Amino acid sequence: MDTGNPSAPSRTQSRIAGKNHPHAGGLIHDNVRHTSRFTVIGNHLAQHPELSGLAIGLAVYIQSLPAGARVDIRTLAARFPEGTTRIAAALRELETHGYLRRTRERTGNGRIVTRTVSCNQPGHARGAHTQHPRSTPRPNKTTPKPLPPVPTPSYPSPTLIRQATDLLADLHRQDRRLLLSERDAAHLAPGVAAWLEREVTPTAVREALTADLPREPLCRPASLLAHRLTTHLPPPPPFRTPPPPPQHPLRNCDGCDRAFRAPEPGHCRDCRFAR
Repeated sequence: MDTGNPSAPSRTQSRIAGKNHPHAGGLIHDNVRHTSRFTVIGNHLAQHPELSGLAIGLAVYIQSLPAGARVDIRTLAARFPEGTTRIAAALRELETHGYLRRTRERTGNGRIVTRTVSCNQPGHARGAHTQHPRSTPRPNKTTPKPLPPVPTPSYPSPTLIRQATDLLADLHRQDRRLLLSERDAAHLAPGVAAWLEREVTPTAVREALTADLPREPLCRPASLLAHRLTTHLPPPPPFRTPPPPPQHPLRNCDGCDRAFRAPEPGHCRDCRFAR
């Protein structure tokens, strides 16, 4: 980013013995003024008292990138040797101190993507120098958004709802990001019950909810599950004609010799009442 630095001297200052390094063994600056391909970094970042060295380095690198560059965890881990765990921790540091704003958005196909805004001066009026037009600032006070509606079964029996709730409570064993609160599980249970009612096995429901999850951190896993329960709901099973009632063989009544149907030989109904 070729931006002029108003604090830079108009010409290169000469190094005068005794003035540039007043203390023996201290730092000596050998500075040359940049005229192209440089990024202005505030001392509040470069000398931040709480950020780790990795977080400061990542912030400098991110601020030097052009708008639209990819700065997700995997891309940064491919660029630097620290690995995804340390990269993710450093990004959380920058987010905590206001140098990054990350928001989750749902695309048209139901995927969750992360939008990242780099802030070179935390606390400045948001939006004045935002480089990504699609990013939205994170509100100071967040209120939980209502979950999307889910399908409901035709006959929500307690047994069916309990089976659905148990399935939801077990999802975190397959992906720890799917650890749901009791409130979220109660909201999603009718949707799972609607699948079970349509003769979908619990294993098939579990696979439909956990297959091809996005690699990014899940901000609202319950919303993602509600979306899948609704958009991927299978059709009802085909109508099956109930089997006809069993036909007993014809028997001759032992009393009147009249024919009647019964599973065992004996007397017809009239003869049984007459006896």
